[in-house]
Amino acid sequence: MTRCGLPCLLAMMLIISSACAEGQSAAPATSGGESGGAEPPTELIVSAAASLKETLEEAGRRFEASHPGVRLRFNFGGSGALVQQLEQGAPADLFISAAREPMERLVHKGVVAEQDIRVLLRNSLVLIERKGSAHIRQLGDITGEQVRIVAVGQPETVPAGSYAREALEHVGLWEAVETKAVYAKDVTAVLTYVESGNADAGFVYETDALQSDQVETVLRLDPELHSPIEYPAAVPLIASHPKEAAELLAFLSTDEVKDIFEQAGFVVMEGM
Repeated sequence: MTRCGLPCLLAMMLIISSACAEGQSAAPATSGGESGGAEPPTELIVSAAASLKETLEEAGRRFEASHPGVRLRFNFGGSGALVQQLEQGAPADLFISAAREPMERLVHKGVVAEQDIRVLLRNSLVLIERKGSAHIRQLGDITGEQVRIVAVGQPETVPAGSYAREALEHVGLWEAVETKAVYAKDVTAVLTYVESGNADAGFVYETDALQSDQVETVLRLDPELHSPIEYPAAVPLIASHPKEAAELLAFLSTDEVKDIFEQAGFVVMEGM
């Protein structure tokens, strides 16, 4: 080998390696980026009153089927608790309350624009017992000895509890019921208390009572005793995906979804 043989050989190897690297970087890119996969779906976060769980999940499945690029993530709970989350900066693309007051709080806080609020539904407040109990025939019976525990949504955070307190105050029974009340985080919990026998009676929405075969409605409260039970909805100003959220809200107004709500016992507002 000549004196320059080894350096020349090393130089040639470097040239070949560089050419290979350039050839690899020049290869055409895949359409899906480095992973070659499709774009991830847009995730919409829907914060909604617990009493809407069954119907919204069904409506959500149908929305996703017709909008394959969107996925829904639900956050159900008491309307007041959900408002507290939003006030503290929790993400949400759509908010549906079980009362006007929680939504009005968000307007006051600048989280929701008043002109964007849309009332979707109405409901009724009922008093339930576990099937076969037969302790209550009229509202005043809940103060009797046979009814030891009454389940009520926490009035400060659960609209159903607020409506119940308002109605009972109207007829002068709240103080008597308050002494035997057990408070729940939402109407779903109230229903569970009565189903399990941990409460003798409870106040829930008519739609909740219809979902259970373990309880029976013993009394439908006169709507004149409390504020109208309305479900306002709005896309918050903090929404990450306002366009898709507006499409979801519009979808909830279609005849297909209207049937879901009506079968569950809701009253659909005209012009929804």
